[in-house]
Amino acid sequence: MKKSILYLSLATLFFSLLLTTTFQTNSAAATKQSNVDNPNKVIEKSVVTSPKNVNPLLIGASIPDITLKTIENKDISLLDLAKNKPTIFIFYRGGWCPYCNLQLGQLRLIEPQLVELGYQLIAISPDKVEKLQETSTKNNLNYLLLSDSSANAAINFGIAFQVDSPTVESYKQYGIDLEKFAGEKHHILPVPSVFIVDTTGKIKFQYVNPDYKTRLSSDVILAAAKSVIITK
Repeated sequence: MKKSILYLSLATLFFSLLLTTTFQTNSAAATKQSNVDNPNKVIEKSVVTSPKNVNPLLIGASIPDITLKTIENKDISLLDLAKNKPTIFIFYRGGWCPYCNLQLGQLRLIEPQLVELGYQLIAISPDKVEKLQETSTKNNLNYLLLSDSSANAAINFGIAFQVDSPTVESYKQYGIDLEKFAGEKHHILPVPSVFIVDTTGKIKFQYVNPDYKTRLSSDVILAAAKSVIITK
C-alpha cells in the first residue's frame, strides 16, 4: 500500500513538472524578456494583463532581494529569510480567495514534515498586514505569512498580472474589494505559485499555473521538497 502511494505521488509530481515545463516554454516564447538563456537575469518590472502571459523566474534563477511586511508590520527581506534555511515560497491571491484558503489549510498539515526535512514554509499575498492576521487566525496557521501589498515581489518573480476593470467590479458584487484587501489601487494579483529555494536564493523547483482553481496539492509539494533535498 505504501509503495502504491509513493508511486502515485511520484507520478503526480512528474505530471506536475511536465505541466510546469510546458507552461514555462509557452510563456517564454510569448515574452521578449525571457530569462531562459540567462537564469540569473532580473525580470523587468512590468505587469501583463492576463495570467496566461506571465513570465516567471525559472529553475536556476536567483530570487530578487525584496522587502515585505510581517503580520507584526515589520520589514523583512526574502533573501535574508532564504539564507537562514531552504525555503518554500507560496504565492496566493489573498485571504478572500476560497481556493487559496483551502491550499493554506492543506499546507498547515504538511508543515511539520517540511520542517523536519529542514525547510521553512512562507506564504505571500497582496493582502495588507491587517488581513494577514485574519487569514492566519481563520486557517489556524503556524507558518509565516507576508504582505506584498505593493505587488513588488509578485512583479519581480514574474508572476504578476493586472486585473481588468470589469473583473474588479464583478468581484465587488461578491463582497471582494481588492483595494480594501491590499490597501492599494493597483489591482495586481499574483498567479498562484510555488518556489523551492536554497540558502543562496537559487530556485530549485517552481510551479506556476495561470488557472487559479488548479493548485499543486500538498502531497506533491512534499514530494517535490523531498526530491530536491537541499543541504545547508
